[in-house]
Amino acid sequence: MSQRPLPYRKAICYSGYRDGQSPESGKIPSSTEVEQDLALLEGEWQSLRLYASDAHSKTVLDVIRDKALPFDVMLGAYITAEVDNPNCPWGGEYSPEQLLANREHNRDELRNLIELANHYSSIVSSVSIGNEAAVSWTDHLVPTASLIRYARLIKESVSQPVTFCENYVPWLDKLAPLVDELDVIAIHTYPVWEYKSIAEGLAYTIANYQSVAQAYPDKQVIITEAGWATATNGLGIEPQHVNQEFQRRYYKELMEWAEREQVLVYFFEAFDENWKGSDDPLEPEKHWGLYRADRTPKLALQA
Repeated sequence: MSQRPLPYRKAICYSGYRDGQSPESGKIPSSTEVEQDLALLEGEWQSLRLYASDAHSKTVLDVIRDKALPFDVMLGAYITAEVDNPNCPWGGEYSPEQLLANREHNRDELRNLIELANHYSSIVSSVSIGNEAAVSWTDHLVPTASLIRYARLIKESVSQPVTFCENYVPWLDKLAPLVDELDVIAIHTYPVWEYKSIAEGLAYTIANYQSVAQAYPDKQVIITEAGWATATNGLGIEPQHVNQEFQRRYYKELMEWAEREQVLVYFFEAFDENWKGSDDPLEPEKHWGLYRADRTPKLALQA
């Protein structure tokens, strides 16, 4: 490997939306709530991954700066669908007017990313041009050609290393043309979504990582999402594969591997997010946090 732009850190994905708050509603966590969250995370983690360049992320960056907290941040842009994706199981087709509005949103989001990365340059350690916008099932599909343009724009405009966060599969074929434009490849790996048992979990994650690392030996490969759900309604994740004991095992094994191999891994995620997914309280999208939505720790964080 010719270079490693990002050092190993103990890292976690952070979204602070509590019950009654969501990006869709526009109700976002207050500075006080973010400060409470970061007080829980301080000491255990050093780097936070934020998903969007929006008001919530600005609040997080302000709190880190104003309270002189010892975190750096991977700052993301949340880009949305620029083309239809009929392969999305929950609906990935839009009117031409909506797609046009989405492209304008994406341009605004990238402008915000540039502004925040430069304004908080001592905190923002890396930037991502998007999240899961290329995988076959996404409802916010963005063509590789657009991702290449966005990567070039961001690299010209910020000093931090630039990446794109995506499931490991597209990196092996579809996203190959994007790789040259990035400083770092960022993969997602979820064994439990692929019907793996906890006994298979770590080995499967390592295999996912190595498949991409071996394909691009001159690029640093990091993991920006890997985690284990603690509840499910059986849709997509089988109930016998999830509970707090399994999350604790996967977290422990993955973090030990990451430290041993010095691979930067952002564990998914800090807090449960009840706004996600369907209204079913057992919707698995709601149950990835190491803390519950009420900020009490799950088994993985109990001594």
